[in-house]
Amino acid sequence: MSKVERLYHLHNILSQRRTPISRQDLMERLECSQATLYRLVAELRDYLGAPLEQDADNRGFYYDRSYDQPFELPGIWISPAELQALLTARQVLGNVQPGLLEGELVSLQGRISSLLQQKGVDAEEGQSRIHIQSVAGRPVPEHLFQDVMGALIGRQMLHITYHGRRKNELSVRDVSPQRLTQYRNSWYLDAWCHKADGLRSFALERISGQRLLDNDAKEVSTKVLATHFDSAYGIFSGPAEHIAKLRFTAEMSRWIAEEQWHPDQKGSYDQQGCWGMQVPFSSPRELVMDIMRYGPEVEVESPGFLRDAVAESARQTAKLYV
Repeated sequence: MSKVERLYHLHNILSQRRTPISRQDLMERLECSQATLYRLVAELRDYLGAPLEQDADNRGFYYDRSYDQPFELPGIWISPAELQALLTARQVLGNVQPGLLEGELVSLQGRISSLLQQKGVDAEEGQSRIHIQSVAGRPVPEHLFQDVMGALIGRQMLHITYHGRRKNELSVRDVSPQRLTQYRNSWYLDAWCHKADGLRSFALERISGQRLLDNDAKEVSTKVLATHFDSAYGIFSGPAEHIAKLRFTAEMSRWIAEEQWHPDQKGSYDQQGCWGMQVPFSSPRELVMDIMRYGPEVEVESPGFLRDAVAESARQTAKLYV
């Protein structure tokens, strides 16, 4: 742990306590010697102006809280780990989607770069060492993204014209935005659809028209959202109703065993070294496509209708090469 990290950690410890903390406890938590602790205390109190006091009875350290405002470290104090996070964040912001919120992102990236320069870190050098590759993403117009974000943050309803891919139909509907989801490099709006009277997920690039409404958005609890959107496999999932049991070959298992297809998945090796995975799902569409990516390296053991769907997809694919 560096000196800056220890100072930062010491300040956090004292800020969060209402009673003195002993010298021994501080030495253990800061992973330092008594001499180092006293140097840190002196720097925090004498150089940085912290209201750091030592209890006369048990010699414990504490912050004097008789001041109107709580003490904060002057300037910007960040650890090396936080600097690394800033470098990563700076790079991620520029790769969300080329052109998306470009003005706002440039401004924010500039602030991050300034902060890094103050800490003696070459932001451009750090950025060149982080490479993020977005594949198969579907771009969203900036004005659409801003309108959706405005409705989401302002908790307003949104009037949209939506072109659904599955039925290839245009529909007009009023929705109450609940959250934005980026999934596989594409953006989706999870919302309460007042036309369908239920939760729905809309691909942002398929919204051809949108208008903010004066009506307040219907609120849906995060628990209900998680149950509906996150409990089953895929983006257009709905509540989980089935469990897919998959068995991968021993060779492919060396990769698959370390992959996460779903937060609630389960898996284990059998005696042949094959990885068996259980994944909750509702709609089989996306799951079938992902299973097909592995061809003969995976077998669907159950349920039967999912096994049949994969088999039919394989037969239709084979016909293209006859």
